Amino acid sequence: MRFKEAGITVFERGWLSSNNVLLASSSADETILIDTGYASHADQTLTLVRSVLRARPLDRIVNTHLHSDHCGGNHALQQAFGCAIDVPSGEAGKVDAWDENALTYRATGQRCPRFRRTGLISTGDELACGHSRWQVLAAPGHDPESVVLYEPDLQILISADALWGNGFGVVFPELAGEPGFEDVQRTLEMLSGLRVRHVIPGHGAPFEDFEPALERAFKRLRSLSADPAKHARHAAKVLIKFHLLEVQSCSFDELDRWLDQVPHIETMHRAHFADCEMRAWRIALVNELADGGALSMDGRLIRNI
Repeated sequence: MRFKEAGITVFERGWLSSNNVLLASSSADETILIDTGYASHADQTLTLVRSVLRARPLDRIVNTHLHSDHCGGNHALQQAFGCAIDVPSGEAGKVDAWDENALTYRATGQRCPRFRRTGLISTGDELACGHSRWQVLAAPGHDPESVVLYEPDLQILISADALWGNGFGVVFPELAGEPGFEDVQRTLEMLSGLRVRHVIPGHGAPFEDFEPALERAFKRLRSLSADPAKHARHAAKVLIKFHLLEVQSCSFDELDRWLDQVPHIETMHRAHFADCEMRAWRIALVNELADGGALSMDGRLIRNI
């Protein structure tokens, strides 16, 4: 999808990678890419960016947050273009030290090649591209440091994982035993005060039914916050599905060994499912994913669908 009048190109990606938004208006203006997808899709991200920029350079990457599916292409793009990289201000120290525990890559069992940040973005900042002026707004909940970008004249919201067409991203602080649902509530309330005609979410197609999407998000929040175990079970299945999107197939024993290395799985099991033996719980999660059509099982082999 292309918003030609504003120099906006949306690269809608599969769920292993977040969507990427390229801001590139006239040839005299800075080119900015919002989020870069997952590491294993970095070559594809580079090809997509070059297909629009052609001979122009990519000047700057801005990350809405630093989950691996939103910044996994940072390293490759920085190597290719020598571009600047801005991260949310609360993440700067973690990136400089490359603390994979604080950045949650170890907790989720995901990977992100190390990159060098050159700047940061904070609430109240403004990104200029041509005639567009994008406001940086704090949007904690899915991630404590997440931001969204809003262009008030065009009434376009780049919502990252704070708002999707049918909900929002997993509330990761809750997986670590920290409060997060209240932040989701405040973020949705903040978004509801904006005048929005177009939403570019972190995953899924751009959409225009902003107010119905907010209603669906509030409804989902009420359901999950009333039953944190339901949220944890969903999150555990999301982590498994994400892993399968990357490896495509594995045996259950291979999956089990990978899950042993994912601290969030242990934390969620201990907090909500300790009455079920760990391996039995994992088998149940895989069976639920199979029943829902997210994977298939051929003997002991698990395949992504």
